Formats: sequence, structure tokens, C-alpha cells
Amino acid sequence: MTLAQALRLTNANMIAFDLVLGSAAIAAPATTLKVLGHDEPSPDATHLFRRCGPIWLTFAAAHAVAARRGRPGDWQALAWLRGTEIATDALWASSPAINRPGAKLGLRLAGAANLAMAAGFAWMARR
Repeated sequence: MTLAQALRLTNANMIAFDLVLGSAAIAAPATTLKVLGHDEPSPDATHLFRRCGPIWLTFAAAHAVAARRGRPGDWQALAWLRGTEIATDALWASSPAINRPGAKLGLRLAGAANLAMAAGFAWMARR
């Protein structure tokens, strides 16, 4: 498998991931937070998390556009979007409400994954 093929596969997986995450955040924010390792969320945390759902749905749409059209500008947009998420998950990992074993590590690794995707999608934009 070439690097470009691996990045296209990653992109396809991110369509599904962001679609599920965004939809779950809107439809069942408290349950989704628990799955991600969060303690029983307060009503304000639940509401704030629900408001993040459309963000992830926007990410899914951007990944879908790049999968469909594959133009350099589409890949550059994905690189930028994923770049905005590099520190976000690490910040979430610092929350004292994240207590499920492995959840903090998973969130930190998500930041590393976003860094890798940002670099890979930027490379796709310059090909």
C-alpha cells in the first residue's frame, strides 16, 4: 500500500468516525461522554459537548469532499482542520473528569493522530 492509498483509507475512516462522533454527541451527549471515559457529566458539560456535534459533522463533510473530489484545496482544508485538533484532545485528557483506564492515553494519542493526519493531508495537497 502506498502512502497516498493509506491516507485515502484514513480519510475514509475519518468520514465514518466523525459522522458517528458528531451524531452521537448531538443525540446522546451524556452517553457518548461516558464511552469516551468521562465521569457522569454535569448538565452544562452535556450541553457543551452536544454543541460540539456539528463541528465533527463538518469534519465528516470535509473528509467526504476530499474523498469525492480529491483536489489539492480539499486536502489542504483537511490538513488545516486536523491541525486545529492537535492540542484539543490533549487538553480534554487533562480534565479530572476523564477517569476510565486508558482514556487519557487515548486522547493524547488522538492528538498525535491528528498531527500525523495534518502532515499527511498537507502532503496530499502538494502532490
